[in-house]
Amino acid sequence: MITKDGRFAYEAAGDPGAIPLIFLHGIGGAARAWRHQLAAFGDRFRAIAWDMPGYGGSAPLASVSIAALAEALEQFTVQIGAANPVLVGHSIGGMIVQKLLAQSPRLARAVVLAQTSPAFGKADGDWQKSFLAARLGPLDRGETMKSLAPSLVRELVGDEPDPNGMELAHECMASVPEASYRAMMLALIGFDQRSTLKDISVPTLLLSGSKDNNAPAPMMAKMATYIPAAEYVEMAHVGHLANLERPGAFNEAIRGFLEAVVTKTQVTAQ
Repeated sequence: MITKDGRFAYEAAGDPGAIPLIFLHGIGGAARAWRHQLAAFGDRFRAIAWDMPGYGGSAPLASVSIAALAEALEQFTVQIGAANPVLVGHSIGGMIVQKLLAQSPRLARAVVLAQTSPAFGKADGDWQKSFLAARLGPLDRGETMKSLAPSLVRELVGDEPDPNGMELAHECMASVPEASYRAMMLALIGFDQRSTLKDISVPTLLLSGSKDNNAPAPMMAKMATYIPAAEYVEMAHVGHLANLERPGAFNEAIRGFLEAVVTKTQVTAQ
């Protein structure tokens, strides 16, 4: 069920008084991309998935940047009363989490960085220019997000993805507003939080897919070495959409981490 609270739309499950567990989707996603996770974790947490600004029922930002999205996320946590949450950020959602931790180091009690990167390179780099041309060129030539959805999703996934998850992935990608897709792609360029990884002071799980070409597993494994006491898990045969390709395995990968975080938090509070 979609809830609208001021500027933000979101889906939620679980006891409103439980520890908040907030899921943040990627550029081709939506709040509903996390329904498997809301169902799986709503028994222990207040599981919440937002529609990123400019997606679903959430109002777009006047100017889109990772920093502005991080500020919006902080405002979202305040608006829905989700104090000291666990944040699970996928792809650009993970970049938003990194930026938020740099701005407000103690806002979250723990984070999961799923299939994301600490940097996207300089704005005038040749690779970045090629990336934008490949992603935005088809739209410039008259394609739509609906017509592009099948090929975009196909490029993102690994081996034998879950059929129901793929159906949901296609629905989410097809429904992304073109203006939001363009703005988010441009927001990636110049993102660089490599220097702040060492300052992440909350429990952190990094989750990669062995077949992910957008956030390659070796890069994420290296990223984990810069974060104090980070845990790293690589999912075999999985591409860039782990929570949709292998929802059960994705949930299992973060369940032990979450249980340890909850136990540690409860012991500390006593």
